[in-house]
This record gives sequence, structure tokens and C-alpha cells, in this order.
Amino acid sequence: MKINIPYYKDFMSADIAERRIKAVLTPQAHKKRIVSESQIVTNALSSPIASERLCNLARGKRSVLIITSDHTRPVPSRITMPLLLSEVRKHNPDIAVKILIATGFHRATTPGEMRERFGETICENEDIIVHDAFDASAIVGKGTLPSGGELKINKLVDWADLIVAEGFIEPHFFAGYSGGRKSILPGICSADTIMYNHNAKFIAHQNARTGVIENNPMHADMVYAAKQVGLAFILNVTLDENKKITAAFAGDSVTAHETGCESLKAHASVGAVHANLLITSNGGYPLDQNIYQAVKSMTAAESCVKPGGVIIVVASCINGHGGEGFYNWFTQSSSVGDVAQRIGAIDPSNTLPDQWEAQILARVLQKCKAVILVSSHVEPKLVTDMYMTHATSIEQALRIADELLGSREDIVVIPDGVGVIIEETK
Repeated sequence: MKINIPYYKDFMSADIAERRIKAVLTPQAHKKRIVSESQIVTNALSSPIASERLCNLARGKRSVLIITSDHTRPVPSRITMPLLLSEVRKHNPDIAVKILIATGFHRATTPGEMRERFGETICENEDIIVHDAFDASAIVGKGTLPSGGELKINKLVDWADLIVAEGFIEPHFFAGYSGGRKSILPGICSADTIMYNHNAKFIAHQNARTGVIENNPMHADMVYAAKQVGLAFILNVTLDENKKITAAFAGDSVTAHETGCESLKAHASVGAVHANLLITSNGGYPLDQNIYQAVKSMTAAESCVKPGGVIIVVASCINGHGGEGFYNWFTQSSSVGDVAQRIGAIDPSNTLPDQWEAQILARVLQKCKAVILVSSHVEPKLVTDMYMTHATSIEQALRIADELLGSREDIVVIPDGVGVIIEETK
């Protein structure tokens, strides 16, 4: 049986004996689009959820801030942003517009990545600012989060009369879902606000999991932040495996987002199938560019792998580890258990950069006999430094796994680990 696993901008394939494949866990097939991607977005903007149309919200306003995702997210801004801008200017052509790239705790988006995301016309004609979570001069205080952390955010929220955000909704491994309120927190918050929200206690919370927003403490902080700064309108889309728009949800920042999450859950939920050997990926580019992001797909496999099993993760990691702090948790610890213990003891007010990703990776590693990262781009030492095993092909990874497990185990394949919500069947 030939399996194709998303890998960078293509796929990595492997031939596996069919008798070994216990299950292939994929979302329900998307319905064939009967209108274009642009028309899907236009229809959503024309009939917003629990909100006036954006063009009416923009009437009489002096300025609008449009928050958009950074280079790590496959938001189809070449389609969505021109339509958003047209809607904003429909009745107010002279409104001042700034586009703020919500980098959160990530590195700055490069000019080349902006051109790839938005196209030349928008890059040349619009005022685009890249958020810097570490630039204190660009930050303003906005009170206290429900969790007790300080809400500090990009001061452009005070410049704007109207705040709008675009993004996409996918399962998220601790916020429940991406999109909506995440454009604000972590998107355009200060580093210390992000770190407080991503504290060890929250990451360990039983409801800080994929597909869960109810009683999720991280989600509660994020919703509060969005309301506090006045996020007035969102445009969020869902995407298929080819990163094409399948649906769009526009309108109130809470209700439209929740509607999108419910729609995605109905499509993306799959019943858990447990095995000793899992194969998954981060869905390819852009989310598989580094080890940091690849941890997301590992959590889907974590839900299905039996204790002492092996997870094979296919991810290009072409940009390396993805975070010095994340990487150093492993290079400066004596064991995976040491990483978990040290992070677990950190008070929320003392959260360190990228500790949350290290905490989750350590959790996955502690459950497994091994995590094998398959990449022909990454430096092998980066992988082994982080207590994982490196392979350059799926076949090589399977040989390593069979040797570690002592037998040719049945395999569960989750082709896109960030595209599914694993649920225990009753």
C-alpha cells in the first residue's frame, strides 16, 4: 500500500505492506466547491454572523487596523485581504488602513514572505507592520487577564477606530482551535503576556487540548483579550488538504469563530485507533518548517500511540529547530524527565520563552519509546540533541521502529496531524 504524507511543498511516499496498516485517520472528505474561493469569502462578508457588514462598521471611522497571520500560517491572504480591504473602503474610501502581522512569539516575517503571502500589489500599496513582541516601545497596557497576567498589547490598537482580524481555523493542540481571538493573544501581545498565558500550569490543564475550548483556561484569557481591545470583526476560513478555502466565517469575533469551530469539528473529528506505531506529519508547508511547529502533529499521534510505542513524524524542518529557547531546554537538561520536571515547577509569572513547546514535546517523549523525525533537510544533530531519532525516509524510520519495538507492529497513519481532532470512541 502506497501512503503519501505531506512534506514541505510536496509529499513523501512509502510502500508499506497493507496488512500492517491498521487505520488511516483523515477528516471527512470536503464537499466539492460549487463556487470559487473568492465567492465563498464574498458570501461570508455579505452575510456576517451576529454582526453588521464590515462596510457599515467602517462608515464614519477614521482608521482601521487589520490583523493578519504570519508566515507560519497558510492563510490565503492573496484572496482574503483584497476582499477585506474592498469591504472596508466600500463606503469609506479614505479610511486610514494599517495591516499588522501577528507574529506572536515567532520571528519577524520577511519581505519575501510578505510578497508570497499578500502579492506585490498589497505589499507596494498598503502600510504593513510586523508586530514585535519584544519591542516595549510598541506596547501598551490593557489591564489584567482572568488568569492574573498583565495584558500588554501592540499600541496600534489605540490608533485604530476599528479592529478587524483575518485568519484560519484549524485544530490547535492547546488553544483548542486557531483563529478568532488568537489573532490578539498571542498574535499581537507582548512577550511577557504571551509567556504568562502559555504557563506550565495551563499547558498541563486537562482542557488545554485539541478541539476543546470549554473551560480551557488559555482560551478564556484569549477571549478576554480580544474583547478588551475591541476586536470588532473577523474573517476566518477553513482549508482543505491543498490549502484551498472550503468555508468562510465572518462577523462577531466570538460567535463567528465559534460557528467556524463547530463546523470544523463536525468535519475534522475522527475516532481514536490505538497502536504501538504511528506515522503522522504537520500537513506540509508552511507548518512543517521547523521542529517547534512539528510538535503539533505529535500530539495527534500521542492520542493514539500506546505507552512505550513509537511515533514517526514527517516534517521538513528546513528552518531548523524553530526556537533557541525551545532547543536549549533539551540540550541543557540531563534527560527528558528533567525537562518535564524543571518546566512543571516554574511559576506562571516566571514562564520562560518557548517552555510550552518543550513541555509538550517532553510529555510526548515520555509516553513513547521513541519519536523518529523524518527529514532530508534538517541537521541530524538538532534532532538527536532533542532526544529524538533522525531518519531521512519513511522506510528508514520504519526499520528503526521495528527494531526498537522488536516486531513488525500494526501502523496507524494520520497523514495530517494538525488537521484532525482525535476523539475517544465510546
